[in-house]
Amino acid sequence: MKYYQLNNGNKIPAIGFGTYQAEEKEGIEAVKKALQTGYRLIDTAAKYENEEAVGKGIKESKVPREEIIVTTKLWREELGYENTKKAFETSLAKLDLDYIDLYLIHWPANAKNYNNWEKTNNETWRAMEELVKEGKVKNIGVSNFWPEHLEPLLEAAEIKPVINQIEFHPGYWQPEVTKFCKQNDILVEAWSPLARGKVFENKEIKTIAEKHQKSVAQICLRWILEHEALVIPKSSTPKRIEDNFDIFCFQLTSEEIQTIDNLPQMGFSGELPNHWPDKVN
Repeated sequence: MKYYQLNNGNKIPAIGFGTYQAEEKEGIEAVKKALQTGYRLIDTAAKYENEEAVGKGIKESKVPREEIIVTTKLWREELGYENTKKAFETSLAKLDLDYIDLYLIHWPANAKNYNNWEKTNNETWRAMEELVKEGKVKNIGVSNFWPEHLEPLLEAAEIKPVINQIEFHPGYWQPEVTKFCKQNDILVEAWSPLARGKVFENKEIKTIAEKHQKSVAQICLRWILEHEALVIPKSSTPKRIEDNFDIFCFQLTSEEIQTIDNLPQMGFSGELPNHWPDKVN
């Protein structure tokens, strides 16, 4: 297992387990399998409506709580100081945990939805900073923030975000956002790492996979690690959960990395932080 050091000195695994759309019994079993395979970072969110299943999976895995990094996220309709405090307590209760390791703002407030979006983000962040001081959260970060959202937050913040979780995959990896985060010592975390399944149709990635005798998924996940980003693949299939974790025994060449870097757009979700609730396709 490879670990990254966050800007606050804490460490986090380079690969985690995503739980989007993993609900009820399937979610419980997937989380158990992931932890038993060796994953130590579990990613969920209030919006996923599976925090209870994730919490049960963690307990049933029998893996010691202190070994596990649990992430959940504040939904964009709950932004603001008071809303954040209430939403956090709801998530904590559903997960049935004493603390959260990583709490993220799922999407930033923007000018389309808030009269004073910068203030809304800052008040949300102030509440999250208080949760850290109270010992209820160990690390705080953001998700789907562009530099234009991060800059005013960084100016007002007492605690710097440790992570920005963004859509990052072959065909859409947001190099400008990635560069900004690296310059500001904010770790990039990649969601939708397999481009909504589109990578499995790509000839260039297939060729690289054949060369390394690895799967297309393993190549894509390794490519994200080569960019020094954290990756959170998701699956409910035991064999795929195991295969996705097996990405530390090989490396890609600089030419292979560049080939994947330069692939045309594919698998983009259409989700942009300045356009919600409307998708841009």
